[in-house]
Amino acid sequence: MKKGRDFMKRKRLLSAMLAGIFAVSMLGGCASAVPQGATETTQGSAQETDRTSGTVKLRVWAEESTYDALNKMIDSFKEEYKGQATFDITLEQNADSDTRDNVLGDVHNAADVFILADDQVASMAAGGALYPVPNADEVKKANVEGAIDAATVDDTLYAYPMTADNGYFLYYNKKYLSDSDVKTLDGILKVAEKNHKKFMMDWSSGWYLYSFFGNTGLDFGINDDNVTNHCEWNSTEGDIKGVDIAQAMLDISSSSGFENAVNEDFIKGAKKGSVIAGVSGVWSETELKKIWGNDIGAAKLPTYTVAGKQVQMASFTGYKLMGVSAYSANPQWAAKLADWLTNEQNQTVRFEMNGQGPSNTKAADSDAVKASPSIQAVIAQSEFGKLQRVGNSYWDASKEFGNTMAAGNPNHVKLQELMDNLVNGITKSVAG
Repeated sequence: MKKGRDFMKRKRLLSAMLAGIFAVSMLGGCASAVPQGATETTQGSAQETDRTSGTVKLRVWAEESTYDALNKMIDSFKEEYKGQATFDITLEQNADSDTRDNVLGDVHNAADVFILADDQVASMAAGGALYPVPNADEVKKANVEGAIDAATVDDTLYAYPMTADNGYFLYYNKKYLSDSDVKTLDGILKVAEKNHKKFMMDWSSGWYLYSFFGNTGLDFGINDDNVTNHCEWNSTEGDIKGVDIAQAMLDISSSSGFENAVNEDFIKGAKKGSVIAGVSGVWSETELKKIWGNDIGAAKLPTYTVAGKQVQMASFTGYKLMGVSAYSANPQWAAKLADWLTNEQNQTVRFEMNGQGPSNTKAADSDAVKASPSIQAVIAQSEFGKLQRVGNSYWDASKEFGNTMAAGNPNHVKLQELMDNLVNGITKSVAG
């Protein structure tokens, strides 16, 4: 009961904060269709159902590229529950990365069901915007432990695990690079230089930039306030110092075989034949298969040379989840839909149609998933990964630093000063 009271307190608090912005009219006593085994709830707003037809209206936020798979899943949901209600389910475009901002920015007009990255869960739960998973024990048993941990806040499961592949790794063209070459970044750059080709990586994004720091022994993470960060990347002590990492990155950027570029440019370069390797995720596999065919290779990230040592490149790992709005007009049906869209059957559909790796243990154990180079690369890299838990100040600071390193430190700033500026930016107090 305590969790339920805490949840309601958070929801009432968020409503109070938004009262000056939103004029909310709470209606009661509407007839509604409720899934078998569920009870009426007062956690949602008035039921948005057609009293005469018993129509359950649900909105789903997702990226347009996933619509084909989702429509197939929604059709099977309607078939599964036909006779219990008539459903009016609509898909609306929303970038997964923007879900938190879009939901918290207007909770009363958010979709009933939405996809989000795991790093958004804590703040959305704290804001009272997420409807806790009613069948938590069942969902926990069906999915990998890491996905459950990522969807849990204070022992409450707030979202349904959907994928276990939200990370990055190395793609390479086997026509140029051997399995031995891709073990080290030095090896990749040597082959790229020799063939007048490129290895691409996005240093303008802190998501990828973390790979150079994560396994160096220098501490970094979010503080207990879930807003600010702590960071030792400018350390002047230890086997690997902050300036050692900066120098290593400058050595890489000075290679004619390296190019700092976003994912879209990586794909374009592969099409033109100028790029033979790059860092990306499962979302690039379909396009790269079309370009490289049987020569497509995927592996964990390589090691790189820093302070005279070979250090395994790290990564942020993560999960895509499906959440239900605490302000849904039909929270029980919305929860049923989210549960259906993330079950074993539909995680398999999602893999087959979109190439996304399942978090469901049975779906992930299929021969098809085991045969996917990109999914196996995600699994291999996960050993060297860390859940993305960072405060907002990390992103701008790391972007500025990454671009400076990629450009070769054009203003010739002393490396210790660069590292101090980076850490000061990462640890400064800003809104989360």
